[in-house]
Amino acid sequence: MKDIPTEFFSATQWPKCESIKEVRDQSTCGSCWAFGAAEAMSDRICIASNQTLQTRISTEDLLTCCGISCGNGCNGGYPSGAWNYFKRSGLVTGWLYNDTKYCQPYYFAPCDHHTTGRYQPCGASQPTPKCQKSCVNGASYESDKWYADSVYGVSSNVEKIQTEIMTHGPVEAAFSVYSDFLTYKSGVYHHVSGSSLGGHAIKIVGWGVENGTPYWLVANSWNEDWGEKGFFKILRGKNECGIEGQIVAGIPKIKTTLSE
Repeated sequence: MKDIPTEFFSATQWPKCESIKEVRDQSTCGSCWAFGAAEAMSDRICIASNQTLQTRISTEDLLTCCGISCGNGCNGGYPSGAWNYFKRSGLVTGWLYNDTKYCQPYYFAPCDHHTTGRYQPCGASQPTPKCQKSCVNGASYESDKWYADSVYGVSSNVEKIQTEIMTHGPVEAAFSVYSDFLTYKSGVYHHVSGSSLGGHAIKIVGWGVENGTPYWLVANSWNEDWGEKGFFKILRGKNECGIEGQIVAGIPKIKTTLSE
């Protein structure tokens, strides 16, 4: 175990990795499993390259092309399946809705999740888009792919999760969502009231202590209108809502040439 500090924020540790600071939007699709994965993968490519590579891994490619091993697309999926697919089949680059800088942008436009902000309310979940093995930016789909060297689960031990984040970067996690989570605005969340609404996958980027309460700092995929500019804090050390029990991550292969 490394000496673990009281607080740690990946964006501070790796300030040149732009993706760590970003919040995406899964929109009208139950694709959180793909978002937590693609976000952490993007961060880890930058970190593993000594903060030189600023790529983004496509949630669209993962959501639409992984198939049954990842679950049910917009009707939910498995974080572990997402990481295994990254290793087995690779993923192209891609970012937000309508973005053409990378290979595959996200299909769905942003919308407001359980809050009133700059977008329209999200509404009902939409069908999963079809897998398209092509790039909007003219790149070669196969050549654009990135792969994982290894993928693995991380122990639910808090210090091991912290050491993993400090060493390799943000991780994907999943937890049970209750109705009182939807209206989160600030502070350290812990479940108090309301019924279970199902599971939700996210990206843990760090930790700290607020007013004596230890927390994980987490990036959600409901855009910056929700929570603390798209982030939230959740109680750390008690496996709150199962947050520490389903951590997955991996080590990316770093491309050394454009043709690799």
